Amino acid sequence: MSFIEVSADNHFPIQNLPFGIFSTKTNTNSRPGVAIGDYILDLSEVSHLFDGPIMKNNSKRVFNSNYLNDFLELGRQAWSETRAKLKHLLDKDTDILRDNQDLRQRALVKQSDAQMHLPVQVGDYTDFYSSIEHATNVGVMFRSKENALMPNWKHLPVAYHGRASSVVVSGTAIRRPNGQTRPDDTQPPKFGPSKAMDFELEMAFVMGGTANQLGEPIPIDKTEDRIFGMVLMNDWSARDIQKWEYIPLGPFLAKNLGTTIGQWIVTMEALESFKVANTKQDPQPLPYLRHSDPYNFNINLSVSIRPDGQQEATQVSHSNYCHMYWTAKQQLAHHTITGCNIKSGDLLGTGTISGPLPQNFGSMLELSWNRTKPIPLKDGLTRMYLEDGDEVTISGYCQGSTYKVGFGNCSGQLLPAFNL
Repeated sequence: MSFIEVSADNHFPIQNLPFGIFSTKTNTNSRPGVAIGDYILDLSEVSHLFDGPIMKNNSKRVFNSNYLNDFLELGRQAWSETRAKLKHLLDKDTDILRDNQDLRQRALVKQSDAQMHLPVQVGDYTDFYSSIEHATNVGVMFRSKENALMPNWKHLPVAYHGRASSVVVSGTAIRRPNGQTRPDDTQPPKFGPSKAMDFELEMAFVMGGTANQLGEPIPIDKTEDRIFGMVLMNDWSARDIQKWEYIPLGPFLAKNLGTTIGQWIVTMEALESFKVANTKQDPQPLPYLRHSDPYNFNINLSVSIRPDGQQEATQVSHSNYCHMYWTAKQQLAHHTITGCNIKSGDLLGTGTISGPLPQNFGSMLELSWNRTKPIPLKDGLTRMYLEDGDEVTISGYCQGSTYKVGFGNCSGQLLPAFNL
């Protein structure tokens, strides 16, 4: 237990200690912090207390940076060393911070007084398509039940390279895009605001460690050394723009309008006790994609929508990360099998996480079954797709015996399109 009181429903007990970047009105410098209960431990204020073999020479530099990239580059041993020190400093029986009122006042910031920022400088962003339920649902809708999955889907983790510059932190508004659509296949395309704005319930892995050299794959038994932690993610999608543009090269403008990630990166070490068995894969993947150790996780995920002007949101989806077909290790091994170099701060999105039941679907495309089933909200409202002013919030947590290891929220409000 920590000397800081943390309720059983709080996402940030001492068992979690996720990393983020924040600033305050009294100190506008963006800097690293760790969430503990309703507070943030300002790492710049306690950097002098890190005395381990790696961090004693690096803590002052990396904990005064505007992003976490420098810290992530130090690698897995440094991450573990830092986590152990943080748990010690915040423990109820450790007096270093607990009883030093001056340091405690400077180092512990109320989350309500903080402005959160993008936790990493994202150099590259790749989004996978690794939920078999989601891929099957989309295939059934647009092809047939018999041909739901494309021939390659069970042989490799399908993905596309996304736009890193439009990855934003939770709380950033997203504007409805203008673009080409073709609602009537017998007529020429039209230009204007998307009429099919969607969310996608996802998570993303944040890369760390020393970048592999161009041309050098990361073997699957080394992938865990490169995966620092996970964040919530909403891959906003303009479905009507996507339908017209995606053949033959896949998503482009339908996806580059904005991708929202959560404020807090939960480390893989904090998620260790929530590992569950990997999804059985049939056929067996090729040797470079095989691993027998579990790298799937029991993470409860939910999505809610709050229309503009409404006080209460409606939960429209409840899923779980454990439904993933391809693991993050397989995604990273496949991504780099060509020798693609992966750098600290790069994001690997999971793709939409859907489960076997309708309430587990992770997008409005599925929940409304391509506009055939209205999605009920509070106060008698319904949705087929998102309307201007709607705020979408994704939340996620792992349930421990008496605590939660959570990710906080990943939120964004949809703004009207520019009038062009």
